Amino acid sequence: IQDRNSIIGDNYRWPHVVPYVLEDSLEMNAKGVILKAFEQYRLKTCIDFKPWEGEKNYISVFKGSGCWSSVGNMQVGLQQLSIGANCDRIATVQHEFLHALGFWHEQSRSDRDDYVTIVWDRIQSGQEHNFNKYDDKRSDFLNVPYDYNSVMHYSKTAFRNGTEPTILTNIPDFIDVIGQRMDFSEYDLQKLNRLYNCTSSLSFMDTCSFELENICGMIQSSDDNSDWQRLSQVPAGPNTDHTNMGECKDSGYFMHFDTSAGGEGSTAVLESRLLYPKRGFQCLQFYLYNSGNENDRLNVWVREYTSANPNGTLRFIKEIKGSPETYWQLHHVSLNVTSKFRVMFQGVRGSGLSNGGLSIDDINLSETQCPHHVWHIRNFTHLLNTSPAGKGGIIYSPPFYSSEGYAFQVSLYVNGTTDNPFNLGIYLSLISGANDDHLKWPCPWQQGTMILLDQHPDIRQQMSNQRSVTTDPQKFSEPSLNYTWDRPDKVGSEATFPNGTKYMRGPGVGTSAFLTHERLRSRNFIKEDGVYILLTVEDISHLLSTQPSTPPTLVTTTNNPCANDGVCVMVNRAPVCRCPAGDNWWYMGEKCERKGSTQENTVIAVSSTITVFVVMLIVTITTAVCLKKKYKEGKENKESVTLEE
Repeated sequence: IQDRNSIIGDNYRWPHVVPYVLEDSLEMNAKGVILKAFEQYRLKTCIDFKPWEGEKNYISVFKGSGCWSSVGNMQVGLQQLSIGANCDRIATVQHEFLHALGFWHEQSRSDRDDYVTIVWDRIQSGQEHNFNKYDDKRSDFLNVPYDYNSVMHYSKTAFRNGTEPTILTNIPDFIDVIGQRMDFSEYDLQKLNRLYNCTSSLSFMDTCSFELENICGMIQSSDDNSDWQRLSQVPAGPNTDHTNMGECKDSGYFMHFDTSAGGEGSTAVLESRLLYPKRGFQCLQFYLYNSGNENDRLNVWVREYTSANPNGTLRFIKEIKGSPETYWQLHHVSLNVTSKFRVMFQGVRGSGLSNGGLSIDDINLSETQCPHHVWHIRNFTHLLNTSPAGKGGIIYSPPFYSSEGYAFQVSLYVNGTTDNPFNLGIYLSLISGANDDHLKWPCPWQQGTMILLDQHPDIRQQMSNQRSVTTDPQKFSEPSLNYTWDRPDKVGSEATFPNGTKYMRGPGVGTSAFLTHERLRSRNFIKEDGVYILLTVEDISHLLSTQPSTPPTLVTTTNNPCANDGVCVMVNRAPVCRCPAGDNWWYMGEKCERKGSTQENTVIAVSSTITVFVVMLIVTITTAVCLKKKYKEGKENKESVTLEE
């Protein structure tokens, strides 16, 4: 095994666009989650992924035993990566692909003893090799500090033989930090981007928290009669910006359009710098604070530049208005721009009295899909401190509709289930809706994704926590033997909305271990005493068949283990040397290292029984010859998706 935190050697690097195959053995939910993990790579790195089209080397993802990957590009043609049962979490997929891209576990670093202590007598027998460390003659951690927060770090309970931790952090405060499976850490991204010489990421476009006086290159339009002002507070609100929430002295700015002055219809326009799209779809997200009047409104436009219209053409996208509130509110706006453009924020003063105005902060623009729905839960600290474990601590989302027309709802166990307290538990249910008579039942292959948003101002540094569940139309609920995803009025139970309307809620599917309260209080999950859960339910039936029909994959590399012009091929995932032969000669042996001829026929005939045994042995041995560096993950941090009790 090559024993490095990241493998040294350009031959282990993949191209910046990695070819892949999703084998049909994968669970449907896993297929959707893998594609979401690729989107995180595109957003935060310069690594992209494309469906395999005959490239020499590619990653074939299948449902094996557990979650594991080889480390680095093995140059073997088809290279396996397993996303097995209960591995269908986005951060687990990110973790395995970091192995494939060339990274070992964080606690394998040569300097790890400065930061963690391995308690060897608590490790399961036979699993000690998972805790090896490697000297700095063979280890390259790319001049990045040791990272307790890495998605590549084991948890304190990894491979334990009892109830005591196998890894202790030398700084005790980090004992419950190690082992996070939320998202890439900042240092994970530093290392990956250094290893692959990334200078920018693929789908990220812009971020702005208005902390610098240049306001991120945004400009005040001349086509208006007022201006946006860069402020740190407004008497009528907001009292602080959203970025720092007033916690940092001499910082914390936002842009404000004062609607207490001027006449009805007066406008202020703030335009972004020029932006150059690559994908044709974008998501604009930002926080808005309305301390003005309910008739004040914020219009989002784009100015598109084409050869036919070099001065730009305005296109209206969305109007945002609502009652003034005493808190920042998150908004998402979907764009579909294909040419050079600017985003425009147009504040418009409405009729009626205003003491304040409109404020915007923490803008992010990326070429990603916007979530379909946002659930904002306010006064969350009070809920955390007072909610009992179990059903008494459940809060329910409003009803939402998927793009296909299915009604659904999310239930959040604020203090976990009775057998798993001090965790957030989260479950998705179908509920009775207006379209049920016209929909397919049991509901087929809709993937619901629930994201607890890390409200960091820069989308590239957010470490949000998410889980997905997929509606398998053949799935049964025990012990009723009803289809789990059948019509809610057939398999559900009666429930009541806050306004008194009754409806039917189907079985909930999700996890009782969505996020520990300790991790919940880290990062920026809770901000202004509120949390945001982003929800999307989308059809993934197109992923039912993703595996191409191909012949055995030829391996033609400088690392070919077969001698005498033998060729290494993968047949049913088993690497085998194909040896050359002539009219009266041939090569044989594990690596085609021995030459045979017709003069040896007698010996071969006498030894035929032995030969059959040797051939069988060759297939086994060459697995080790052609495929090395396979890394098997422990079963830690893999909470299965379950039916709600």
